[in-house]
Amino acid sequence: MKPIPPEAQLCIDECLRCYQTCTAMAMNHCLEEGGPHVEPGHFRLMMACAEMCRTAAHFMLIGVPHHRHTCADCASICRQCADSCDALDGMDDCATMCRRCADACERMAGPA
Repeated sequence: MKPIPPEAQLCIDECLRCYQTCTAMAMNHCLEEGGPHVEPGHFRLMMACAEMCRTAAHFMLIGVPHHRHTCADCASICRQCADSCDALDGMDDCATMCRRCADACERMAGPA
């Protein structure tokens, strides 16, 4: 088995942490808070972010060059999710994790 390069492993780890954070926050914080936390635009963005993070990690794990595209898209969605979370109470951890993931994904995506 070919080892995963360290920079890819770091990005995989950040993506999986972001997937876990967004999913858990949506299900265990947003649903409990209600109101703007479950507004369709915000809630769908959180679910899209979680799924894109999982997909980006998967593409890196299976070792296809398409990971550059998924990482670029993941970074964009993570930044949008972080901005959306910034507007709501109690979402600081999610916003921080999304930005960390976006930074890692941008490095893996390479120059535009």
